[in-house]
Amino acid sequence: MATEYPISKFFFKVDFGGVEFNCTEVSGLDFENEPIEYRGGADSEFHKRKQAGMYKYADVTIKRGTFADKTKEFYTQWAKTVYLQEGGEQYRGDLTISLLGEGSNNIIMSWLASGAWIKKIQSTDLKADANEIAIETAVFSVNKLTIL
Repeated sequence: MATEYPISKFFFKVDFGGVEFNCTEVSGLDFENEPIEYRGGADSEFHKRKQAGMYKYADVTIKRGTFADKTKEFYTQWAKTVYLQEGGEQYRGDLTISLLGEGSNNIIMSWLASGAWIKKIQSTDLKADANEIAIETAVFSVNKLTIL
């Protein structure tokens, strides 16, 4: 009998607008169905009933080490939203996060954040007496999150 273990979460890839980011952390893969409470005037029971309402999606945050990189991946994507490039419309794209099998490129599970755009870039803090690597953060606002 084969023993199966839970999937490790440290081997993943992130793709946005055809650009693959080498990230150290992804958070915010949350979605929630906000309940609607309702009680009809003629109901004989004295409590509200709950039914499914609108979906709410969290912002997706990705973090990565800062590299001496002339392409400036985060900033190039973010500039498209700030300076209204891409034909004058705000740039949106699909953000795909894929959990990979250990030691392979075999995709175990994927999340597709549709209509994503970078709403915040946070550069690393600088501290002369620190012994840490520089981490930069991008926060994506998403329209919809789907598990593939």
